[in-house]
Amino acid sequence: MTIENPGEYWKDYQIVDSGNFEKLERFGNYYLARPEPKALWDKSMPESQWNSLINTRFSPGAGFAKAGKEDSGTWERLKKMDDQWLIHYKSPQPGLNFSLRLGLTSFKHVGVFPEQAANWEYIYRQTKALQEAGIAKPKILNLFAYTGAATLAAKAAGADVTHLDSVRQVITWARENMESSKMDGIRWIVEDAMKFARREAKRGNKYDGIILDPPAYGHGPDGEKWKLDECLFDMLECVAGILSPEKSFMVLNLYSNGYSALLGETLAREAFRLHGNDKAYELSSGELALHDKFGKDLPLSIFVRLKR
Repeated sequence: MTIENPGEYWKDYQIVDSGNFEKLERFGNYYLARPEPKALWDKSMPESQWNSLINTRFSPGAGFAKAGKEDSGTWERLKKMDDQWLIHYKSPQPGLNFSLRLGLTSFKHVGVFPEQAANWEYIYRQTKALQEAGIAKPKILNLFAYTGAATLAAKAAGADVTHLDSVRQVITWARENMESSKMDGIRWIVEDAMKFARREAKRGNKYDGIILDPPAYGHGPDGEKWKLDECLFDMLECVAGILSPEKSFMVLNLYSNGYSALLGETLAREAFRLHGNDKAYELSSGELALHDKFGKDLPLSIFVRLKR
């Protein structure tokens, strides 16, 4: 198992401090304080220093920590700032750069999960590797794709990308990110991920790379219910059926607190029938974390990666 976090090369993002169930982050020129249940330790900076930096702080609402409303609340403005702003991601890998439009939502999110930078790097690297292996324009499918940073990483590498999410407003946001990044040609789909994957399997369609970041719970555009514990293995079996058997990759990311990297890896191994020491594939797992300037590592999600 490995632990990965965004590199210092990302000048538009920094986690400054964490502790007492909060994290202090800089996105571009703005400092945001948000709740963080995994920050069990004390803050390294005094509260007065936090307050001197913060542009806005998220205050949980009455529904916070209740099923379906875990992240609901409001933002308290402490300093002047724009409602929406752009940040830029520029990787050490030549060609991997894009722009993201951020905004303050009522669910504490701002439009990007910075810890995912390590997955963006992997997606770009593997897409380029597929091209070197003779696939001129790899077909990449991004399920539960949110505002599309992973989509942009694949597109920047020259892939033919399909971006799917069940929320139309999120698709609109992702399209804005594509346009801000001066890219085009991404296929946008508003649909339930399971329904789409099953239909693709029936049609015999295959993808060279599949990315999925399923939530703990959710609903499709037609009311389809998603519950991670009940649906994840079936979802992975569907993905196994539409991922090319050779020269392909899969990235699974999970934020659910009860899931370990070992559990995620076992799920993938069983869904893809990866038994024995088969040299035809590489299966790896680990945690994505944020490393603050005081040296504290804040683990936020687990990943599983399959390369064939």
